[in-house]
Amino acid sequence: MTNTFTADVVVCGAGAAGLALAIDLARRGVSFRLIDKAGTPFGGSRGKGIQPRTLEVFEDFGIVDRIAAVGGRYPSQREYRPDGTHADKAMFADAVASSDEPYRVPLMVMQGRTEQVMRERLAELGRHPEYGCELKAFTQDAEGITASVVGDGGEQIIRARYLVGADGGRSFVRHALGTGFPGKTLGVRAVVADLTLSGLDRAIWHRFNDGDMARQMALCPLAKTDLFQLQAPIPAEGNPDLSVTGLQTFVTARAPAGFDIVVHHVSWASAYVMNARLADAYRTGRVFLVGDAAHIHPPTGGQGLNTSVQDAYNLGWKLAAVLAGAPDALLDTYEEERRPIAAAMLGLSTGLLEAAKRGDLRRGREVQQLDLAYPTSSLACEAPERRGGVLAGDRAPDAPLTGAGGQPVRLFELLKGPHWTLIGYEADRTTQAPRQGLRIHATGPRGDLTDTHGHFRDTYGLKQGNWVLVRPDGYIGAIVSAEHTGDLEGYLRQVGVGREA
Repeated sequence: MTNTFTADVVVCGAGAAGLALAIDLARRGVSFRLIDKAGTPFGGSRGKGIQPRTLEVFEDFGIVDRIAAVGGRYPSQREYRPDGTHADKAMFADAVASSDEPYRVPLMVMQGRTEQVMRERLAELGRHPEYGCELKAFTQDAEGITASVVGDGGEQIIRARYLVGADGGRSFVRHALGTGFPGKTLGVRAVVADLTLSGLDRAIWHRFNDGDMARQMALCPLAKTDLFQLQAPIPAEGNPDLSVTGLQTFVTARAPAGFDIVVHHVSWASAYVMNARLADAYRTGRVFLVGDAAHIHPPTGGQGLNTSVQDAYNLGWKLAAVLAGAPDALLDTYEEERRPIAAAMLGLSTGLLEAAKRGDLRRGREVQQLDLAYPTSSLACEAPERRGGVLAGDRAPDAPLTGAGGQPVRLFELLKGPHWTLIGYEADRTTQAPRQGLRIHATGPRGDLTDTHGHFRDTYGLKQGNWVLVRPDGYIGAIVSAEHTGDLEGYLRQVGVGREA
C-alpha cells in the first residue's frame, strides 16, 4: 500500500454539513476533496431556519451578513378556524440582542441560498465542491483511507488520512461501515414543495386545518423570494402528484371555501417519511459521520441544518489539530460531545412534532441552540471547580470591550478565526508564553483590553487573575485561577497547541 496521500481529508457530501467542514478545513490550510454524487447543487428550501447559535458560527466564517441579506425574519402565523375567523401569532417571541447574545431570533433562509453563500465563501478560500463525483467504495488501514470515486473523468483512487460522511440520511458511508442507525419511523408522511402562487398575502404564514392530520396544510412565504413553501401531511400509501396540476388539486382540496389560491410553478417538491434515528457511532477508525448521516429527525423545531453545521464546526478544528500532530484521542471527543447533543435534539424535534399534530406548535429558546454545552466533556477544565455562572464546556458569550488603543471591540471579534483564544481578567498578559495557534489577551493595567463596563467580568463570573481559554469553535475549554495557570500547559498539549520556540 502506497503512503502517498493525495488529500488529508475526503468529505463525501456537499450539503450544509460538508460545506461547513470544507470552509473550516480550507481556512486552516488542510488539503481535502469535497465530493457529491449529485450533478448540481441543491436549490430547494428543505431546511429554512437558521438558529442564533448557527448565526454565531456563520459570523466566525465571515458570512453572517451575507446570510441575513438573502433571508429575513419569520412572519407571523395565521391560523384559520373552521368558523371562518382567524388568529395571528408570532412564530417566535421577540428578543432583543444583548451584549452576550448578539443573535436572539432565528432567520428564515432557503437552504439552497444558505448553501450558495457557503459555496461562495469556500471559493474565496480557493476551494470548490466536485459535483457528479460519486464515492463507490473505500477501505481503511492504520495510516489512512483509500477511496474509489467515479466522475465525468472516469474512476480515480484517492488516498487520504481521513474520510467524512456528510452524505445525508441514506448515507453510503454509514452503510458501507455497517454502522447501526436505530430509531423509529414516526408514522407521518409529508410533502414539502416550493411554489409560485397567487391568492395569498405574502406577509403571513398561512396555516389551515391545524390539528387535522388528514387536511392540515401550511403555506409559508419564503423570505427574499417570490416562493411559498408548502408543508402538509399526506397518506402513508400512494405516489403523490407533485406537478403543478397535482399540487393545485391538493391545495384547493385543503384550502377553506372562499380562497382562490392558484399554483403557477413548482420549483422543487419532495415527499418523505419522518424518522428519528441516531447512528450507533460517529467514528469508526479514520471515518466520521456528520449531519444527517449521523442523525435524522422530523423538521419541527428547525434543528436539522443547524445541528449538521455545528457537527462540522466541532470536527473541523480537531481534524486539523491531529493532522498537525495533536494526539489522535482528540478525535474521540467529536462523538463524545456531539452524539449526546443529537440524542437530545431528536427528543426535542419529536416532541414538537406531536405538538404540531395537535395544532399547538410553539418554539421557544430551546430551539435556538444557545444553551447547548459540553459540561461533561474531557475537554472541559476548571481549576478550581466553579459553581454557577458560565462553566467550562459552555458556549463562550460575547462581551463588549475597549482596546488599549481606544477603539471598541467585541469579544467575538477576538475569537473570530481558526485559533484558540486565552483571555486574562485583570491579569498580566506577559506571564503567558506565546504559542502557535493561540492568541493571548488580558484586561487590566498591563493588558491590551479594558473591560469598560464590567460586562466581561460579570458575564463570565471572573475574579482578578482568572484566565479563560476559548476553543476554536467558540466553546470554553478552560477557566483557571491565577494559582492554577500551570494546568493550562497540559491542557494545551492535549489539544495540540504547542509552545513556540
